[in-house]
Amino acid sequence: MTPRTHAIGCALLSAGLFGASAPFAKMLLGSVSPWLLAAVLYLGSGAGLAIWDLLRSALPGAQATPSLARTDLPWLVAAIVAGGVAGPVLLLFGLSLSDASAAALLLNLEAVFTAAIAWTVFRENVGWRVFAGLLAIVAGGGLLAWEQVPRAGSFAGPLLVAGACLAWGIDNNLTRKVSGGDAVRIAGLKGLAAGAVNLLLALSWDAAMPSGAALAAGALLGFFGYGLSLVLFIVALRELGTARTGAYFSVAPFFGAALSVALLAERPSLAFWSAATLMALGVWLHVSERHAHGHAHEAMDHEHPHVHDAHHTHVHDFPWDSREPHVHPHRHEPLVHDHPHDPDLHHRHRH
Repeated sequence: MTPRTHAIGCALLSAGLFGASAPFAKMLLGSVSPWLLAAVLYLGSGAGLAIWDLLRSALPGAQATPSLARTDLPWLVAAIVAGGVAGPVLLLFGLSLSDASAAALLLNLEAVFTAAIAWTVFRENVGWRVFAGLLAIVAGGGLLAWEQVPRAGSFAGPLLVAGACLAWGIDNNLTRKVSGGDAVRIAGLKGLAAGAVNLLLALSWDAAMPSGAALAAGALLGFFGYGLSLVLFIVALRELGTARTGAYFSVAPFFGAALSVALLAERPSLAFWSAATLMALGVWLHVSERHAHGHAHEAMDHEHPHVHDAHHTHVHDFPWDSREPHVHPHRHEPLVHDHPHDPDLHHRHRH
């Protein structure tokens, strides 16, 4: 399996876990307030990943994990503030003032904002296949949400939901800057920070504490649907860049809709199959993209999981057991070559 194929699989699995969590979260809303549920989901994500981190470090023969550089910390803090704090708060206030179907349609803006920021601010390359694929996936998500004619209620609600999508679009692009770091620790920090803020806000609004069973179910759902999903999303960011990873992640509503159909034994609607077709077309356009040109790599020092490929021809000045991928600080010498590539950690050049 090539690194690109692995990254695409991670992005789609990330979308699947997040999308499938939606029907289960709806089941919990009967016994848990929305704001408190958001806190439980994020805290379950952060706590579960923290336990995972401790367990893997204690295992015999555990491999080293990449450490965050000081220069990465401002990016990570900004990503946590945007996506872990501002995004959920804006969404919750927006949902309280919006019709559910209107909010569901507006959530498709996250992929649009993610791609727009990646292309205009961070200068990721975009070809017609990537652009058309993103449009097809977003259109499919819109069809899934269009079960009823949206009724916004007021302008404030939709604007707040759109603000949440913008916050998550910023978060996705900022997280890309630190995606070479350890995905488990990055996702765990984001989960704990978002969970703590939402818990304080929920308790300040006198949210009633649910039963222990509901809390445990929410925490477990948060670990898989939010924590593990985010870990896979960060891994995909390393190889695919922000816009492409965000586009793959945008198929999440399809997984949620498919699971809802299966759980409720409903017949799939015409909108469901139309959305599936559009999303499959969008994914195919992205998978079949081939971006190649002569490009130059500048000298660079960094640390991330890697194998010894055309971009990693360094020697080791320490004992190495030949396991790959492996992690250690390494230097890239200047290199000029021509090959197909995505905007990954090593291909963030301008065009």
